[in-house]
Amino acid sequence: MSESMSQTLDLTPRRIVAELDRYIVGQAAAKRAVAIALRNRWRRLMVDERMRDEISPKNIIMIGPTGVGKTEIARRLARMTRSPFIKVEASKYTEVGYVGRDVESMIRELMELAVNMVQAEEKEAMSQKAGEAAEERLLDLLLPGGGRAPAAPPATDAETGERPKADTREKFRQMLHDGKLDDREVEVETRETSGQPVARIFTGMGLEDMEKNLSEAMSQLFPRKTRARRVKINEAWDLLVSEEAARLVDMDKVITEARSRVEQHGIVFIDELDKVAGREGGRSGPDISREGVQRDLLPLVEGSTVPTKHGPVKTDHILFIAAGAFHVSKPSDLIPELQGRFPIRVELSPLNKADFIRILTEPENALTIQYRLLLETEKVELEFNAEAIESLADLACQVNEKNENIGARRLATIMEKLLDEVSFEAPDISPTKISVTPEYVRKRLSDLVEDTDLTRYIL
Repeated sequence: MSESMSQTLDLTPRRIVAELDRYIVGQAAAKRAVAIALRNRWRRLMVDERMRDEISPKNIIMIGPTGVGKTEIARRLARMTRSPFIKVEASKYTEVGYVGRDVESMIRELMELAVNMVQAEEKEAMSQKAGEAAEERLLDLLLPGGGRAPAAPPATDAETGERPKADTREKFRQMLHDGKLDDREVEVETRETSGQPVARIFTGMGLEDMEKNLSEAMSQLFPRKTRARRVKINEAWDLLVSEEAARLVDMDKVITEARSRVEQHGIVFIDELDKVAGREGGRSGPDISREGVQRDLLPLVEGSTVPTKHGPVKTDHILFIAAGAFHVSKPSDLIPELQGRFPIRVELSPLNKADFIRILTEPENALTIQYRLLLETEKVELEFNAEAIESLADLACQVNEKNENIGARRLATIMEKLLDEVSFEAPDISPTKISVTPEYVRKRLSDLVEDTDLTRYIL
């Protein structure tokens, strides 16, 4: 069982929801749906092998306005299980061949992310061996001409009274450990980075992957040159450890594991699906392009094999989570085949004042906590009282009602404007303590909120 699945074993639906509650306020139905979908992936792998491939993932459509937590739920879900995760926007794929992108590129990007993820894990696992090898190479650079310890250390030379070179090497090793050589420079050979990508004519035509692959093929035909650099010990250590770790990693093993993770545990989040849904009463103009994107997505969601530079990747058991506001169109405007591949639909509710208060106080990454920690670095103590939090939530609701409703993202713009002066002057006024009260909020934001035209541009 892979590490990703072994982690999922401990994540019951109840625990998954509890973990999501730490960062996302409300939206219980959506959290419950993704928790069940994630648990079903583990259950499928526990089923008899003959039936395992017959069980398809239950893909989800999240319906709700912007800023209510759709993307964050999917992202936290992937981070929780260390699953390969990619977020794409369906509108990127409109009018493929003109200004759009190849739909299959999302799977190629997901595979690339998985390879990088597994490679980083393998390098971390090899860090001790890589460190030992890098240390020997560093000592070779500090002691040109050898000095490695022999199998049996020789005695002191009777005529000269000199100790062997191996003792000098061990002396330098201890000095290296003690940091006494940090300011010394050594000459390290590094590979030059490749130049400009080849075949720029493909850019912007949905063939970015072809450009990348062609560039890599050319770099293999013409290997990168090496050049000597004089760097300090600390920088040389980082370079050598990275090089040794890369040399120790078995890339065939990495690619095999990455492909398995993508096929069994990968998550693709398709945002703005409503932008490619056709409108009722018309089949001409841009609607044809929208329907074309849906038909291109269909084979991936149904299950197909996508060629990548790391080998073919099957999409049969990748979990697809789609999202959209669906203000103008409806999920029923999607082509029937695609609707059938997203059997679970959950509606996320718009945020109200009570939700904004909770968002500002409850999550572990709440904005009030973020700003307090940021200003602590300048020795400025920031304190929010309950009434001030309520005032901020009320202002966010007002602005969302008057202008475009962008959900919780409105809180970020309001907080930034509220603390603009403090953030600018913090280095000059520290150490100090600032209490954010309702009066402070009104002083900084009341005129701005009342002026509708100004609000439209600033908030």
